[in-house]
Amino acid sequence: MSQRKPIEIFPPGDFIREELEERGWTQEVLAEVLGTSTRLVNEIITGKRAITPATAHALGEAFDTGPNVWMNLESTYRLDKVKTGDESIARRSTLYGLAPLKEMLKRKWIEHSDNIEVLEDRFKKFFEIKNLSDTPSCFAHAARKSTSYETTTWAQAAWLLRSKKLASAVSANTYSERRLKDGMEQLRALLYDREETRHAPRVLAEAGVRLVIVETLPGSKIDGATFFDGKSPVIAMSLRFDRVDSFWFVLFHELFHILNKDIKAGGEPIIDENLVGEGSAAETDSRAESRANHEAANFLVPENKLQDFISRVRPLYSKKKIRGFAATMEVHPGIVVGQLQYREEIPYSHSREMLEKVREVLWDTALTDGWGHSPPLH
Repeated sequence: MSQRKPIEIFPPGDFIREELEERGWTQEVLAEVLGTSTRLVNEIITGKRAITPATAHALGEAFDTGPNVWMNLESTYRLDKVKTGDESIARRSTLYGLAPLKEMLKRKWIEHSDNIEVLEDRFKKFFEIKNLSDTPSCFAHAARKSTSYETTTWAQAAWLLRSKKLASAVSANTYSERRLKDGMEQLRALLYDREETRHAPRVLAEAGVRLVIVETLPGSKIDGATFFDGKSPVIAMSLRFDRVDSFWFVLFHELFHILNKDIKAGGEPIIDENLVGEGSAAETDSRAESRANHEAANFLVPENKLQDFISRVRPLYSKKKIRGFAATMEVHPGIVVGQLQYREEIPYSHSREMLEKVREVLWDTALTDGWGHSPPLH
């Protein structure tokens, strides 16, 4: 099969010469017709001067062709002259189209390079793939996110891979279910005060669970994830919603994934047949998430206690009554506010001052990546 040869692109001046020959005109005559100088006509014909819109209109009138013919000839010729054969732009576009590369470079997850070959190699190494047509490497995990459970996006895969690498720098005791259950009771005792959240990483490490905090990536829409690194469980959190209620809810949500054995050591997913029957893998994930949601909410504030409070107070949820109920439950009032908002008992504008932020409290005790800080990992 013969290879196609590129069409030769001629300068507009060649076509002007043909028109002049057809009419028996000289360049001087064309200059007279156009009302311009012979020098300008000569520079256009020799390609030293580009055809402007005004000149295209004049040539169109002179040769009875209309201006578009000359503008198209000019733009096609100029574009052909600047062809570089450089594929790096398209290749960079592919990388930036697959993942939020700009943010990953900014946060030094991938080292920047002007050499596209080097950048592609670093990109593939980060995602543990051989070809850009491959799907990103994604180990078994249980994740709380606002997207489909059927697929993991490139942004989510990047966040998970970074979380796993970060976790390798965190020390923890040998994991056991007994230690975790004891640790959860210790965590339960920290719920009354925002400042107490600083102790959560230590309590988890003593129970054999490693906690890392990684700022979310654009478009990832992921709140937290649980996975095993060897025989040690890891919880990664994004603090996408920096609120005391969200922190504790997501944390206990992930802890129940561990206790429910929604994942297991070795990184293999586990299907609870009693939970999902003959449902699909996506249904398995969705139902496991729903169960973890329910257990986390009930652990923070027992459902029967919350329902009793609602039946007694509705619809007059004063700040005083919320604080009083929170004190009785020995939890931060923001946790009560969050649950009432979720149940649509109160609007999201109600008592927002109780939804205190926790990221700055955790900054000194949890290994954190993001918000202008990227710990060096080797």
